[in-house]
Amino acid sequence: MSKPTILHASIGRDTYKTSLQTDDHQLIGDEPPSSGGTNLGPDPYEFILAGLATCTAATVRMYADRKAWDLEKIDLSLSLQVEKLSGTQITHIQREIQFFGNLSEEQTQRLLEIADKCPVHRLLTHDVKIVTKEVKEEKDIPTNS
Repeated sequence: MSKPTILHASIGRDTYKTSLQTDDHQLIGDEPPSSGGTNLGPDPYEFILAGLATCTAATVRMYADRKAWDLEKIDLSLSLQVEKLSGTQITHIQREIQFFGNLSEEQTQRLLEIADKCPVHRLLTHDVKIVTKEVKEEKDIPTNS
């Protein structure tokens, strides 16, 4: 198993504004006003898309750099839509990638294949098991003060 990635989250009485803390970063998650939030940060689905976009871009960049290909820039646009069916749901993620640089058609096709190999893409397309448990004692949560 890989080393665990840890994130701490906390919400008080602010409607949906959630403080998020990683080892090195503080973030805010929220919901848009149409959902009762104050729009102070990305919503949960936007965080999922951000993780996929960041991982895709870094994976493709790393591969192109190793191959010494002339890839100047990568632009990504992602969207997520949940389709509710009778008793179940399907999540559709659309990922559009634009490559800038002097690339052959073969190189472009290979970069599209590499995009599907990023770790977050694999996480989202394979089995995920989530274990939820209550913690009774108060934990020390790191803060960047």
